[in-house]
Amino acid sequence: MINNLEGVDRVDWSSMGHAYGPADEVPLWLEQMASPDPDVRERAFSSFYSSAHHQGDVYSCTAASLPFLFALADDPQAPDRAAVIRLLLSIGSAALDCDPDGVYYSPSGHASTPHADVVPQMRERVEDFIRHAADPDPQVRQAAVPALGLFLDDAGRAFALLRERLAAETGTVERLLVIEAAATLAQRLPAALGPVTTWLAALAADPAPDADIRLAALVHRAACTPEAIDAGLVPTATHLLQQLTPEPTPQDEIDTRPADCGQCTCADLAAAPAPNPGVPPQLAAIFADLDRHGRVHAPTTELLTTLHRLLDRRVPERTALLTTQLRSLDRATRYDAIGMAKALVGSWRGDHSGLVRLLADCLLPQDPYTAAEAAETLSRLPAALTEPAREALAAFVQAHRTAHGPTVWTTPHPMLRRAHQEAVTALARLGDERALPGLLTALDIDADAWRAVQVAGYLPQAAGELLPRLSRRLADADFSQDWSWSDARALVAALRRLGDPAAVPALIAAVTASVRQGQWRGAAAALHALARFGTGAACALETVRPLADAEDLDLRLAAAEALWALERDPADAVPRLTDLLDTHKQQDAAAVLGRIGAPATAALPHLRQILHAGHERTRVHAAAAIYDIGGPAEAEVVLPVLLEVWERNDSTANHVLKCLQRMGPAAAPALPRIRVELALARRSGGFFKSVEDDEALQRAALAVINQLA
Repeated sequence: MINNLEGVDRVDWSSMGHAYGPADEVPLWLEQMASPDPDVRERAFSSFYSSAHHQGDVYSCTAASLPFLFALADDPQAPDRAAVIRLLLSIGSAALDCDPDGVYYSPSGHASTPHADVVPQMRERVEDFIRHAADPDPQVRQAAVPALGLFLDDAGRAFALLRERLAAETGTVERLLVIEAAATLAQRLPAALGPVTTWLAALAADPAPDADIRLAALVHRAACTPEAIDAGLVPTATHLLQQLTPEPTPQDEIDTRPADCGQCTCADLAAAPAPNPGVPPQLAAIFADLDRHGRVHAPTTELLTTLHRLLDRRVPERTALLTTQLRSLDRATRYDAIGMAKALVGSWRGDHSGLVRLLADCLLPQDPYTAAEAAETLSRLPAALTEPAREALAAFVQAHRTAHGPTVWTTPHPMLRRAHQEAVTALARLGDERALPGLLTALDIDADAWRAVQVAGYLPQAAGELLPRLSRRLADADFSQDWSWSDARALVAALRRLGDPAAVPALIAAVTASVRQGQWRGAAAALHALARFGTGAACALETVRPLADAEDLDLRLAAAEALWALERDPADAVPRLTDLLDTHKQQDAAAVLGRIGAPATAALPHLRQILHAGHERTRVHAAAAIYDIGGPAEAEVVLPVLLEVWERNDSTANHVLKCLQRMGPAAAPALPRIRVELALARRSGGFFKSVEDDEALQRAALAVINQLA
C-alpha cells in the first residue's frame, strides 16, 4: 500500500454499505487503484463504480473514500491520476444533485444524505483541482477542468481561471472542456451568468478562433439562456460544423477505422472477441451493442448531443443539423451522428425519410465500421420507415457478395462480417428476397445462424427454401435450454411468421419436446404458432387437448386458444377461457374470447364484471372482447370505458384504437381524442413507446378517421 493511503485501515468500513452489501472491499479497491498493473487498476475502478458509486449513487463508504482519492490524485507517482480525478468529479457532481431540503436523490431513485459530507470536501480541496487543471499531463487537465465550474464558488476567480486555461490550451478536447466548464459555472452561480454569456457570444462571433471553439461557445451560450434560442442557432451551428471537417485523405477512403479517431473511446476494432461457449450468442450481441453505444469518436460529439438536447422538440431544426452531420466529410462525425439520428427518429414523430436516405448513404463498402452501425439502425426501424433505404441496402449486400464471394456472411473480418449481416437482416425485415442468399448461407453453414433465424419469417415468399431448414434446426434444438435465449424460441417464431402449413408437424414435435423437458413457455409458444394455422393444423388436436387442463396457466391458455383455432368448437374452448378470466391471464383470455366473437356469448357476464374493475389494460381487453362478441349493441357500454382508460393510461392507445377501428360509425365520439393523439409531436403508443408501436398507433388512428370520413 502506498504511503498516501495511510489511515485507510483505521476506517470502520464494515459498518458502511454499498450497492451490494458491506463495504469491506473498498480499501482494497483504493489500494489497487495505485497498482502498477493496468489490469488490476481497471478492475479496481470498475468495482468501485459498480458498487460504491453504483449508477451514480453516493453512499457513506463513497464519502469516506474521498480523502484517499484526493491523496492518490495528488501523488505524482500514482499511475492513473486522471482516472482518480474523474472518479472524484463523478462523486462530486452526483452529490450536487440534491433537492432544496438537502436530501440527495440518486439516479436509482433512493434518498440519502452522504452528499452532505461530499460537497464541502470538494469545495475545501478546490485549490487541488485548480492545480490539476494546469497539470503538464493533458489527461489530468481534462479530468480536472470541470471542477472549476462545479466547486469554485468565487464566480470572478473561476471565470478568470477558465479564460486563462482557454488561452493556454492547444488541444481540441481541453478547449471544449474549458468552455463547457464556463457554461456550468454560469448556470450554477447567478453572478457568473451575465459575464460568461457575454464572453461566449463574443467568442462565437469572433472569426479568429477555430470553428470548434466558436461552435462550443454558440451551443453553451444557448444552454445558459435557452429562452433566447432563435431561428439563427442551427444555421450558424451547421455553418461552423462544415468549417471544422477536413477533406478526407486518400488513406481515409480505404481505412476501416473512423477517420480522425484520436479521441475515439472504442476498443480494438480489428480483433473479434472470442465467443464464450456459456453465453447465448443473442445475449453476447446485446452486450456488444451496449459497448458500442458508449463509444465517442469525434471531439464535437458531446457538444452536438447537448445541442440536440436543447433543441428538443424542434424536429425540423434537428433534422437540418443531422443532415449536416451525416453528410460530413469527417467519418467520426458521421458515425456519431447515426446514434443521434436513431434517438431523434425513436422519440419524435415526423417525416424522417430524408434521414433514412442519409443513413443509407452511410452504407459504403470501404467503411464497414460505419456501414454496420447504419445498417443496424435501419434494421431496428419498422419496414415503412426503412423503405427509402431498400435499394441502397440491396446494392450494399450485392457489392459485398461480388467483392468477397457468396460466403461473405462468414468472413473472418469482424467489421465486414457485422456490416454484411446487419445489412442482410435489415433487407430481410423489408421482406426483400435479395436477402435470401445470405440467410441460406447462414443456415447451411451454421455460422451466426441465429441472426438469420430472427428474420427468416419476414420472407414468406421463400418458405419453400426456408421452412425445411428451419424445421430441421427445430428438430435438433435443445429444449432443455432457458427458453428466453434458446434457439427453439426463435425457430418457433420464424415458422409462425412464415405461415406455411407445412410447418405443423415440426411445431407439434416442438410442443411434445417442450412438455417432455418441462418447458411450459416453450410449449405455449409452439401452441400459439399452431393456432396461427387454424383448422389446417387439426392433426395436432391429439397433442393439444390434454394440455388444456395443465396447471401452468400460460400453457393452459395457449392450449385453449389452439383448441378453438383447430376445431372451432365454442362448447369446449369458451368455458376454459372464461375460467381463465379469474387468473392473472385474464387479459389474454379476454383477447382470445374477443377473437372467437359471437360464439363466446356465454362469457359476456364475466367480461362485464371485469369491465369496471382491475387494471386499465385488463379493462381495455374486456371492453374490446365485449364489443367483438356482442357487436354494435354494446357500443354505448364499451366506448366510454375505452376513452376513460386511454385518458388514464396512454400505453393502452394501440388496443383502444384497434377496437375503435372495428366499431365503425359508433366510434365517432372518439374523434376529438384521436385528433389530440395525432397532434402530439413525441412518440406514444405501447408500454415502451417504441417506434413500431407508435407508427402502428398513427396508422390505426388515421384509419378510424378515414372510416368516419
